[in-house]
Amino acid sequence: MNCTNEFLVEKENTLFNYLLENIKNKSKNNIKSLLINKCVSVNNIIITNHNFKLRKNDKIVIYNKQIRNKFYNINIIYEDKNIIVIDKPSGLLPIATEKEKNITAYKLVMDYLKQKSKNNKIFVVHRLDKDTSGVLMFAKNENVKNLYQDNWNELVKKREYLGIIEGSIKNKSGTIKNYLKEDNFNKMYISDSKNGKLAITHYKILKTNKKFSLLEINIDTGRKNQIRIHMSEFLKPIVGDKKYGAKTNPLKRLGLHAYMLKIIDPLDNKEKEFVSPIPIEFINLFK
Repeated sequence: MNCTNEFLVEKENTLFNYLLENIKNKSKNNIKSLLINKCVSVNNIIITNHNFKLRKNDKIVIYNKQIRNKFYNINIIYEDKNIIVIDKPSGLLPIATEKEKNITAYKLVMDYLKQKSKNNKIFVVHRLDKDTSGVLMFAKNENVKNLYQDNWNELVKKREYLGIIEGSIKNKSGTIKNYLKEDNFNKMYISDSKNGKLAITHYKILKTNKKFSLLEINIDTGRKNQIRIHMSEFLKPIVGDKKYGAKTNPLKRLGLHAYMLKIIDPLDNKEKEFVSPIPIEFINLFK
């Protein structure tokens, strides 16, 4: 991938202001276009956030065209001294497994932070399925991780997903509430209250056509594969979800996206909202 410009940041600034000040013959709209079209990297991580905070010695690269390597294209939604929130691509594992130890969201974020300081660390706060895209948060120290995890249900105010299911459904909105348990093949199934864990999912239809429906999905609990099993058992399977009965895969990926996380910061008691824009392939399916 050819680059047009490289910069080494000399003092703190926001990414948008820095680009506006340092790229010749570029208007505000030109700068916005570079960011929206994923043509700007900071320390080898693609950044689309206009207000991304730059620090001294950060390396900025401007590319001629959008970088398309999904494992390189990690967008940072938010970062401060305690947490970092990314837009995880579909198909990228959040953390290492026995089969995959190298290419994970954890590894990519760690590499990014190590470039700032070799002493930087990150800790998993919550998880997303490998094939689900969207908002994923890490803590930068163990104390912060524990503050979030130990009080997760109280701190989280909203966890909103966008999901595309096969076909259409009669009820425009509703709530699914039951108990889930995992079998010996790592697949979730409906159980009873004695053996399973409570799972609550709310849904609302946003768009529909002859083949598919786009749903806004909010969860009160975060069980493994919760949305996928609830859609499959009580509505229709999520597109691309062969594990839970889907017969179509128009997106060439799982049709589930973690759109928004609204949470109380346990350190300052302020509410923060992190949003990952709806994937363009979701939009195109309903044009």
